[in-house]
Amino acid sequence: MIQEILDYNKQFVASEGYLRYATTKYPDKKIAIVTCMDTRLVELLPAALGLRNGDVKIIKNAGGTITNPFDSTMRSLLVAVYELGVNEIMVIGHTGCGVQGMDANEMLHVMKERGVSQEHITLMEHCGINLREWLHGFEDTADAVHETVDLIARHPLMPPSGISVRGFIMDSYTGALTQL
Repeated sequence: MIQEILDYNKQFVASEGYLRYATTKYPDKKIAIVTCMDTRLVELLPAALGLRNGDVKIIKNAGGTITNPFDSTMRSLLVAVYELGVNEIMVIGHTGCGVQGMDANEMLHVMKERGVSQEHITLMEHCGINLREWLHGFEDTADAVHETVDLIARHPLMPPSGISVRGFIMDSYTGALTQL
């Protein structure tokens, strides 16, 4: 499958398909969106919001949440605000998220089945990483979005004013947004 992608890429570049996507690193709408990496949102989210290349910064991860005030998503938001001119942040969860109800113990079991040794798991835990907490999901999408909005808005490195942070849930089928 990767080779098919590489072959397509060569054709895309050779035919100058990239020209219609040319833009700068600065988001035209000065918005950053934190959302889930769910495959249903790849094209649906930008289409449902009327976004084009260059309009916004989209930061995706499993669940579209921030689990730690110093994780890479929070770092990306700080870069977006201080380096790229973002002044509005949307946190967009979605219906039917795979992280909702995710069981860390089950994931650890699958890791072992796929060859990760108990020794490596124990090493991570001895390094101070609580794997069950790190790999946990959330029970309620709205609560997870609220917690992420609160974490961003109250983050000690976020400007005390001038940044709007709002939460939403997107219907994974229709693209309809519900503001929380």
